[in-house]
Amino acid sequence: MKLSKLYMPTLREAPQDAEIASHKLLLRGAFIRKSASGIYSYLPLGYRVVRKIENIVREEMDRAGSQEILMSAIQPKEIWEVSGRWDRFGPEMFKLKDRHEREFCLGPTAEEYFTTLIKDEVKSYKQLPLNLYQIQTKYRDEKRPRFGVNRAREFSMKDAYSFDIDPEGMKKSYQEMYDAYEKIFDRIGLEYVVVEGDNGAMGGNQSHEFIALADTGEGVIAYGTGYAATAEKAKVVYPQVPDEEARELEEVHTPNAKTIEDVSSYLGEEKSRCLKAVDFMVQEKPVVVFIPGDREINMAKLEGYLGVPEHEIEAMNDEQIKNVGSVQGFTGPMGIDARLIFDSSVTRLHNLIVGANKEDYHIKNANYGRDFEGEIAEDLLEVKEGDLIEGTNEEYKFRRGVEVGNIFQLGTKYSESIGATYLDQNGKEQIIWMGSYGVGVTRTVAAVVEQFNDDDGIIWPISVAPYHVIITVMKANDKTQMALGEEIYNELISKGYEVLLDDRNERPGVKFKDRDLIGIPLRITVGKKADEKIVEYSTRREKNNVEIELGELYSKIEVDFKNN
Repeated sequence: MKLSKLYMPTLREAPQDAEIASHKLLLRGAFIRKSASGIYSYLPLGYRVVRKIENIVREEMDRAGSQEILMSAIQPKEIWEVSGRWDRFGPEMFKLKDRHEREFCLGPTAEEYFTTLIKDEVKSYKQLPLNLYQIQTKYRDEKRPRFGVNRAREFSMKDAYSFDIDPEGMKKSYQEMYDAYEKIFDRIGLEYVVVEGDNGAMGGNQSHEFIALADTGEGVIAYGTGYAATAEKAKVVYPQVPDEEARELEEVHTPNAKTIEDVSSYLGEEKSRCLKAVDFMVQEKPVVVFIPGDREINMAKLEGYLGVPEHEIEAMNDEQIKNVGSVQGFTGPMGIDARLIFDSSVTRLHNLIVGANKEDYHIKNANYGRDFEGEIAEDLLEVKEGDLIEGTNEEYKFRRGVEVGNIFQLGTKYSESIGATYLDQNGKEQIIWMGSYGVGVTRTVAAVVEQFNDDDGIIWPISVAPYHVIITVMKANDKTQMALGEEIYNELISKGYEVLLDDRNERPGVKFKDRDLIGIPLRITVGKKADEKIVEYSTRREKNNVEIELGELYSKIEVDFKNN
């Protein structure tokens, strides 16, 4: 492709709303353009990268025995009602009606769609296992779209679904997808870790996330030797505390002490001795969660324990707190009309300070089992610095990253509700066991740029670069330079390389800045020694320009192509 013909409107400065490296560089390098909040168009260079990633995903999925199909991005309401997620999925779902008032959604995911597809046609164990996938546009009305294509409202995703006769078959399919994902992200060139994930709204039994490490990533992983998990999933082992004799209850005056910090300071007690109450309305019913005062509640863990999505959990207002028999800032576990849930650590603490459910008062020396009780959840706490990995003396380490892939063992969550069954060898009807597997194609574009950039622009790995080689002709109106540039251009194309020829009538400085910005891996400069068949050569990663004769150029490119 000749740059004089390429639609590549690069920008010298990034728009003010661009926050992270990938957002800035993809905009400046003319890979993407913003259409609306969280909605982007992919320009020629950007779309080439998207297709490169799609092709890697497609090749590894095919090798793993999955079969590609393509389903509509528009999904009927009925299939979501059967699974119960039409109302539960939340405000992230784009909903619409046709002219006949029939309701649809723009698919945010496709568990229901795929399960419905096979349920009337897969009838025998002989048709299983089965694995189907698609690469399709997904839609989620994110509350706060940000970071460019990293968290967008419209995005490209590969989603696959496996169908098996039993749990063992599901686990085998799951491992096959795990292995395929490692090959995908290895080929792309990402530095990534695989962590235990949070099942969230997907449901199911087990999940893993593939996290591309990036300091600007939205997700946090907690890890140590032989263990890694998302911060939402990481297990908290609350420190052991010495046993104490249970003391008598004592009501104390705590004027204006509505927070743990206030109570701790006023009474001169450690935060860990103060019981923190978090007041919620869950599906319009009052629920109060109690945790140690020195910790924060992990909403993902709470959602998993309650089995309801985030949008169905809301903070109580003052009137709702009053209705359960308490006062905002002074909620305690004794004598209130609400569902009470305690993190398991609370049951091992002694002589706690708890809210007295009346203005400006707390109660000292309260103990679980003697003075209050309720449901016990094993772990509802946020992991933090200093926490130990379960069964070890090793503290968690923390890094940020971008989730580029996830895999779920769904079990029978969707097949049972939708009625996807098969007849076994004895002619008995059985429920199909499922897995779900996603790769964020456009999010992976952002993750690559987050890992591969410098002050001058992007440094694409050869596997996903929009072009392999860029030839910069210093003076486009110099016939000798232009002739050599075109000779090299045609020769490289004949050898199977994807090549850009910068034949624009621009100053060399402009050409070099654009070349650095768009990040083509292998670079040839045709200049003053064109008549001697000598050019300058460098890689984008090293930027070490060396003069090289034409006879040696092609073998050098061949070596660097394999190594980049």
